[in-house]
Amino acid sequence: MIEDIAIESRGTIKLSAPDCTSCMLCVRECPVWCIEIDSHTEQVTPEGARRPRSVAVLDAFTIDWGLCMYCGICVEVCPFDALAWAPSPRGGVGEAEQLVAGIEDLSG
Repeated sequence: MIEDIAIESRGTIKLSAPDCTSCMLCVRECPVWCIEIDSHTEQVTPEGARRPRSVAVLDAFTIDWGLCMYCGICVEVCPFDALAWAPSPRGGVGEAEQLVAGIEDLSG
């Protein structure tokens, strides 16, 4: 039964988009280059600050499951815990294009 799967089992990778700072560590460390990140920089001025600060804003995050080896290196190197293992396995797909998962697919 799927309910009997341990929470720490490796089913698929999930993304917490608000925690992602677009640092690109997961992209650089992935041995098969299956992760792509697009981001842009915005100036943010916190109240009481003397000058604005630059922050990266995540625009797109995709994983190509056709390339992914499920090695977990991306999960391990993420310093902000934006990536984690989800115990539910991915279902089958009919087309190769359906193997590419974006933010919406990974956040669920």
